[in-house]
Amino acid sequence: MTSLSAWAKKVLVSACALTRTTEYATRRVGPAPFLPALFVDRFTHLGGIADEEFRAQLDGCRSFDDARWTTYWQAIAERHVARANQALAQLGVAGTDELLATADSGIREELGARLSPAVSVLADRGPVADPDAVAKFCAEHPDAAQSADALDGLIKAMVYEFVAAWPGWTPSRLTAYERSHRLAELVLTCLAPAMDVSIEPVRIPVPGGDVVRGYLTFPLDPGAAEMPIVLCSNGLEGTLAELMLPMLTHRHAGMALFVMEMPGTYSYRQPVSPDTERVYSAVVEYLAADPRVDSDRIGMLGVSFGAYWATRMAAVDPQISVAVANGAPAYRSFTSAAALGLPEIMVSTLRNATGSASIHEMAGKLRKLSLAHLYRHIDVPLLVINGANDTLLSTQDSIDIAIGASEAQLVLYADDDHCAMGHGEQWSALSVRFLREHLVVGQSVGC
Repeated sequence: MTSLSAWAKKVLVSACALTRTTEYATRRVGPAPFLPALFVDRFTHLGGIADEEFRAQLDGCRSFDDARWTTYWQAIAERHVARANQALAQLGVAGTDELLATADSGIREELGARLSPAVSVLADRGPVADPDAVAKFCAEHPDAAQSADALDGLIKAMVYEFVAAWPGWTPSRLTAYERSHRLAELVLTCLAPAMDVSIEPVRIPVPGGDVVRGYLTFPLDPGAAEMPIVLCSNGLEGTLAELMLPMLTHRHAGMALFVMEMPGTYSYRQPVSPDTERVYSAVVEYLAADPRVDSDRIGMLGVSFGAYWATRMAAVDPQISVAVANGAPAYRSFTSAAALGLPEIMVSTLRNATGSASIHEMAGKLRKLSLAHLYRHIDVPLLVINGANDTLLSTQDSIDIAIGASEAQLVLYADDDHCAMGHGEQWSALSVRFLREHLVVGQSVGC
């Protein structure tokens, strides 16, 4: 049951959103009350950042203004770049800006070779990166300490640029997004051989004129001519790295991966709508045409709004043979009542994502995204996951999907929030096990 203080906060946040006074209030009390409840966890888990450190940094940022927000967070990112550059210099490798600017494969191979002694810092971080992991690694492997420090600096710089970019749409935020994307791509592609995988940045033209950017990942020794593949899609303001880094720990699960950002945000220009399913269908067709992929074994995993698309594609695309939906909006989350307490910055993001000129128009477009009429058309294995107390979307949506789909399994984590973020290790392992059960033929099921 929602407490009285929680309802009061929702009313305050909604009032600031309606009167557009969030910026004024933020300069007085800080941004925390006007952010999703899991904002801090999202970035600390990805970056291996101490909770108290990030909360203190957040309190110091007293504006959502495009220039002020991005300048603040990018200054922190640059401190980590400087730390990385110092370590890279001692390793005899070019600095970050030169690495990002060059297409010289030799220079990037040299970076990969120098960082590879500490590859576990990247490859084994999982959904919740330990803030003490690098210190522990350096204590156990002093000869690789410079490599670990350089790699950790690059990863944290990428994460803080992601914070600066959140939630997209404004010019400075989009600039930060591109830098975060390039840092992530640099690290992932240079260290892919050390992780025994290939990570291929791909661009897929899709209906409407947009281009899907993603990472296509295969084991270097697949063991078969054709592999099953899982299409992974995150939410409205998530990045490729936010999905890719946690999935690396499952890179030997016997499945190829394709990770993409959800249409309607960041690099996309077309608004999200029911027609967006054509984008996902085009991606599925692209993957099915790859000679390394078994087109009869294509699964999908979606997180948050990406889980909406995993659910929808399980209903409408016959090439999807299994799906996992974590934290999906479906019907109730698209009603006006569920929007109570939605911060102004998220309202603005949804307006931009749906191409709406007003809140009224946005509400109408969101209602058209309802999946209620599609539940009964889902006849493939579907794992539905969420926290039992979702503060961002309606947990009831997850329950309704599982009731309506004929082969669905429902897992709700008690006392957890949106996407069961507090149980990241558990739901991630469960999802991979579920996907392997239905996609990986003739192999053991353990994660």
